[in-house]
Amino acid sequence: MKKLSYLFIALFSLSLMTTSCREQKSTEDKVEDAVDDAGDAIEDAADDVGDAIDG
Repeated sequence: MKKLSYLFIALFSLSLMTTSCREQKSTEDKVEDAVDDAGDAIEDAADDVGDAIDG
């Protein structure tokens, strides 16, 4: 029983350490990602329109 408790505590501690070390994105990074995604979506839509006109 004692070994099982130690194993549980060790796994719990490891999970806390790995989740607390994640890199947080700043608002500036989030905005930049959103702008990039919007630009990609516009390019895809323009390609689809071009294909529809050609087809």
